[in-house]
Amino acid sequence: MVADSAPVVVIGAGPAGLAAAHELVTRGLRPLVLEKSSQVGGISRTEVHDGYRFDIGGHRFFTKVPEVQRLWEGMLGDDFVRVARLSRIYYRRRFFNYPISLWNTLSNLGLWESGMILLSFLRWQALPYKEEENFEQWVTNRFGRRLYRTFFQGYTEKVWGIPCTQIRADWAAQRIQGLSLTQAILNAIVGTESAKSLISEFQYPRLGPGMMWERFAQTIARNGGEVWLNSEVLHLERAGQQVTQVVVRRGTEIQTVAASHVLSSMPLPELIADLSPTPPTEVARASRALRHRSFLMVGLRVARTPLFPDNWVYIQEPEVQAGRIQNFGNWSPLLVPVEGNSSLGIEYFCNEGDALWNADDADLVRLARHELAQIGLADESEVLAGPVIRQPKAYPVYDPEYRANLNLVRGFLAGLENLQTIGRNGMHRYNNMDHSMLTGILAARNVLGEHNDLWAVNTEDTYHEQVPDHAAREHRGLF
Repeated sequence: MVADSAPVVVIGAGPAGLAAAHELVTRGLRPLVLEKSSQVGGISRTEVHDGYRFDIGGHRFFTKVPEVQRLWEGMLGDDFVRVARLSRIYYRRRFFNYPISLWNTLSNLGLWESGMILLSFLRWQALPYKEEENFEQWVTNRFGRRLYRTFFQGYTEKVWGIPCTQIRADWAAQRIQGLSLTQAILNAIVGTESAKSLISEFQYPRLGPGMMWERFAQTIARNGGEVWLNSEVLHLERAGQQVTQVVVRRGTEIQTVAASHVLSSMPLPELIADLSPTPPTEVARASRALRHRSFLMVGLRVARTPLFPDNWVYIQEPEVQAGRIQNFGNWSPLLVPVEGNSSLGIEYFCNEGDALWNADDADLVRLARHELAQIGLADESEVLAGPVIRQPKAYPVYDPEYRANLNLVRGFLAGLENLQTIGRNGMHRYNNMDHSMLTGILAARNVLGEHNDLWAVNTEDTYHEQVPDHAAREHRGLF
């Protein structure tokens, strides 16, 4: 339970941290939220440059968790609007449906290549990998080797920066839609209802996702909680099995805050490094081995619209470094202040400290403008420069060693009685917003005496934007 003399300290003002703090204030507590950046939202924030609003990473608001849905709608009301969902693969200057659609793929690739894909698929249906330990094996068993190499290998390795054989199969099971080529073929030929499709629309804040988290922060403050921005955690002091206080750099000042409980969404390597006394050597080593992938986004403006109807397109072209392109006007027209203009976010996946991450902003803008023209989506002469936005530690990496390292870190943290980790980075799990929020809500309830297992959230091997089987055929004819 909660001591009266010290607040519950929540580290991180992203979806998980804000959901936790909101749950606490609704139960009469006054949490303190510590956020090291200048705005709330984490990777789900909205940045504004010259009136243009940029959604960092692209965030569809869709959930199968009723409690989270009620929270979203209660926060924004009429400012929470419905948006048509469309995101496709761009390859050889053609748009391919995603998930893979049989007839669309066949018509775009041509008879010869399509025939080779089907033969490859049949070969791997007859003689699949007996074990699915990595991403390559998981996808090949469902689509065949040739389609894997065409649509999955290049893009996935661009995103993660490591070979697909080094990405665990459980990441594929969690993130790729519950679809196989068998289902696509059967549905296309005989109209079976066994195929799953994606949602045809989602909800979205009119002014971008940051609008949601700003409203959360306002509600928390109005009900007695506090949200400190520009407040970086330096140390978590512990005595025995309890975290007793948190040392924070707030602006230019160092402050020490007593804590009855700590709910942390900071990356696990940073959390372990900040604990004092320091954890055992093997725990510290395991935490440092947990890897993250970062990305940067180059904002570009084009003085015409529409360019393409998608919310974003996946760039499969191997000769360019860009991985995905967002079209912000297709999320909400209010993200683009100048009528008749298109606002794009060209996304590059990288590691902190590598050549892309350290490149000069002007060089990155030139690269993005050139690649946009190279793949044929706009002429370089009509493209105007925008901001470069860097996002560290965006995606936890599921490499071959991550599970053993994570289990070691989890085992140590489980011994700290008043510390819980929440959210994507706090659990080193590739959660969506709704599941990150749910971990925060359940952790807050644990503070009040419940016994919720946060690690049981989002354990099912299903994609979270699927519609039920009986409704699949109604959505855009994707299958």
